[in-house]
Amino acid sequence: MRRTSLLIAVFAALALALAPGLAFARAGSTSSGGASMGSRGSRTFSAPAPTNTAPLGAAPMQRSMTPSAPSPAAPGVAAAPAFGARSPFMSGLMGGLIGAGIGGLLFGGGLFHGIDGVGGFLGFLLQIFLVVLLVRFLIRRFFRSAQPAFAGPGVFARGEVPGAPRPMSGAGAGAGQPAVAISPADYQAFQQVLQAVQAAWSAHDLPALAGMATPEMASYFADQLAEQVSRGVRNSVTEVKLEQGDLAEAWAEQGREYATVAMRFSMVDVTRDAGGRVVDGHPTERVQATEIWTFLRSPGGRWLLSAIQQTA
Repeated sequence: MRRTSLLIAVFAALALALAPGLAFARAGSTSSGGASMGSRGSRTFSAPAPTNTAPLGAAPMQRSMTPSAPSPAAPGVAAAPAFGARSPFMSGLMGGLIGAGIGGLLFGGGLFHGIDGVGGFLGFLLQIFLVVLLVRFLIRRFFRSAQPAFAGPGVFARGEVPGAPRPMSGAGAGAGQPAVAISPADYQAFQQVLQAVQAAWSAHDLPALAGMATPEMASYFADQLAEQVSRGVRNSVTEVKLEQGDLAEAWAEQGREYATVAMRFSMVDVTRDAGGRVVDGHPTERVQATEIWTFLRSPGGRWLLSAIQQTA
């Protein structure tokens, strides 16, 4: 019974540590058939710089019309490392577990003899994952508390966030890619596109979505809305409010300007079936999401949504 209880606890810890964040069916979310999708020019397969709003960075692009050969990462932005290189802590842990198992086999005590049998192994593993959970929680809490949330229309008004990249002074520009200055008016435009896209999504207004996004992104939205119709459900996202946002990078290439921003926003996100019954979300409770959106424009033109990436 003791071992059974310990095993259950281990699987619970694993589930908490490895499960992705809950996603509702807002435009571009994983549960609506989306993912990290769209194009960021030559940086489509390069990770945007982490920011205070999204300290863990963006998930890799999963759906894009850009050729799949990854382009070189921008200076100062490291390419995604392999599992062991990404986390020396986890690499050392796995090395220790494997070493203990091999030692047990060599000395005739069985695979787990090196850490006092199965019970000791499971207990040790449980402790490690609980520590991982605690560290992840503290890191996220620290980054959230370190940067105040600027509510209302002025979320982007300051133009930069302490500790975030500063493209105006040259960061974010790759080889032959000049940095683009982002003004308070640009940040206001990003916020307006966020709210307008969710409103058009809720209304199933494809012409409106096509007027705010690139043809590629509009096609993805059309696919997701068609999936809703096929399933006999309808998602509604209302009362969208930008809680916090900052700039990851802004650059110019091939006659276009790009800006990638991390945005944390709250909303009422609910999905109903054909009879009006709620099948996901809550009609009055607000939920939050953090995503990385990339916009593009012709110089001096209007910003269009060109990519949505989920947080890592």
